Amino acid sequence: MTQSRHTMSVQEPSERIKNFQEVVGGYQENEAISEAQRCLHCKARPCTSGCPVGVNIPDFVKKVAEGDFEEAYRIVRETNALPAVCGRVCPQERQCEGRCVRNKMDEAVSIGGLERFVADYHMAHSAVPAPRSVDGRRVAVVGSGPAGLSCAGELSRLGYRVTVFEALHLAGGVLVYGIPQFRLPKEIVRRELEELRSQGVEFVLNAVIGRTETIEELFEEGYEAVFLGTGAGLPNFMHVPGENARGVFSANEYLTRINLMKAYTENAETPIFFGKRVIVVGGGNVAMDAARCARRLGSEVTVVYRRTEEELPARREEIVHAKEEGIAFRFLLGPKEVLTENDEVRGLLCAEMRLGEQDASGRRRPIPTGNLVTIEADCIIPALGTSPNPLLARTTKGLVFQQHGEIQADEDGRTALEGVFAGGDAVTGAATVILAMGAGRKAARAIHSFLKQK
Repeated sequence: MTQSRHTMSVQEPSERIKNFQEVVGGYQENEAISEAQRCLHCKARPCTSGCPVGVNIPDFVKKVAEGDFEEAYRIVRETNALPAVCGRVCPQERQCEGRCVRNKMDEAVSIGGLERFVADYHMAHSAVPAPRSVDGRRVAVVGSGPAGLSCAGELSRLGYRVTVFEALHLAGGVLVYGIPQFRLPKEIVRRELEELRSQGVEFVLNAVIGRTETIEELFEEGYEAVFLGTGAGLPNFMHVPGENARGVFSANEYLTRINLMKAYTENAETPIFFGKRVIVVGGGNVAMDAARCARRLGSEVTVVYRRTEEELPARREEIVHAKEEGIAFRFLLGPKEVLTENDEVRGLLCAEMRLGEQDASGRRRPIPTGNLVTIEADCIIPALGTSPNPLLARTTKGLVFQQHGEIQADEDGRTALEGVFAGGDAVTGAATVILAMGAGRKAARAIHSFLKQK
């Protein structure tokens, strides 16, 4: 009971800033078994209640402790369509591990590490079955990000013939264009998609619903329900003078060029700007991803955040890794103006802040002190959150949208349009992978209920 938590291997900072290889290594078999044996198997199972997709955590951990890794994987896959992804990018410290009873003794069981282990073990020891044909009723899923994939996986398990429509040339949504290779290798995403194809899920790429065809036309083609998991890919900007200068990139564009188009490789067809001094504005996981990518491109990187380190919303692990990689942090500074010369970025003028009373988010509101600070730079990357793309709002009658463009849906994903369901960032605004997956799974259950009644 006093056994300490097993840590996973990590690439040395001096080496990893030179490559895009995965930073954190997974468990070996003996390490996974030993870590799983730390589980107390408490009757209340608070870890499971802390998981947005409801993974049966104690049972899968028990199987790991017994060395039955394939059965552990099967248990995880009952509720989680993307275990290898979630084991790497979920904020377990705030969810399942945050509720682990062992926190009262020493450290939580590494649930995320064990989930990653069983998924990686399965991939290494099992071939993907050939895609099976499904003759069930047809459901369309729009968007192949976490919400769409989770919904598709659950529906296919329930016997539906699911087609996923993806606007880009690769499936995976934010998993392929947003999260860097060193956090989530794209081979892992590709394999997870193959597992879904083996269940009978079909993918149609380069399909921009609202342009290539409408939701109404999907129903005319024979789909009996539609799930909208279109995410929130429209970047928010700073709205300060000089923001349109050369050298300012939204984090979305910057990460898409690097992750999807491999712009960091030699002779890339869509090259990226290699700034000497880069400023990333923001403090979330996307800001950390952009900053750490820029560092790997050889840039001197500074993260500017208008609150203190205590309020940083990014995962603690990502913040620690960023600091280890030599990324500087400047707190209590808000962007005031992009300084330019010949319409090219030369720096960022920032307003110094102090923290006042709490705002609607529960965090203390930053208030300008009147002092100004200048930071030199030739590249600025705003990472200030995202909003849903307005395309569906412009092309779909009957859907109701919220103030900032989010689709209005109830807790089960039902929208104002009969037979149309929605979930993930398209409904909540930008959030986490696992919360989007939870919404997709819940909507799949609601679709199942709707079609049974129909």
